[in-house]
Amino acid sequence: MTQPKKKTASRSHGPTARAAKPKPVPKPKPKPAARPTVKAAVKAAAKATVRAKAPAAKRKRAPGPDALAQAVVLDALSGMKALDVKVLDVRGLTDIADTMIIASGTSDRHVRSIAQRVVEKVKEAGMRPHGVEGLQDGDWVLIDLHEMIVHVMLPRVRDFYGLEKLWDVKIAKRAAVRA
Repeated sequence: MTQPKKKTASRSHGPTARAAKPKPVPKPKPKPAARPTVKAAVKAAAKATVRAKAPAAKRKRAPGPDALAQAVVLDALSGMKALDVKVLDVRGLTDIADTMIIASGTSDRHVRSIAQRVVEKVKEAGMRPHGVEGLQDGDWVLIDLHEMIVHVMLPRVRDFYGLEKLWDVKIAKRAAVRA
């Protein structure tokens, strides 16, 4: 027969117990430096923009959300290989926008794809388009971004309407009046 085991004092209890060594605390891993997002940049630029209380024709704006929105749009246009991109400053000529961007696509499918990409990138940047017109047809798509209007057209439609020529004449007259 086997005898029952005697209970012995455990090493961790009682007066003869040794002090346990503390376990080393792991050092927290440093977080990688956060890259500024486009959305954060838009918010920061919006806070930094100060508008003067003057009529739209005389008002000058500090670079801010408009410049960032323009950069986002131009990046989307170049990413989709838009043709003959032209940026027109129409401040003081019209109250509907400060900037017009005109670009062309090679086909109606390309025009629609360019316009959809511009809308996607603008939404990713935290801005919301006011409206998009002509996306179904694909001949001429207009994207209203409040202070900026983006026109994406087929080359034949662009030549027919001649928006650049219309606005270039007005811009030249405005420059002549200022001189």
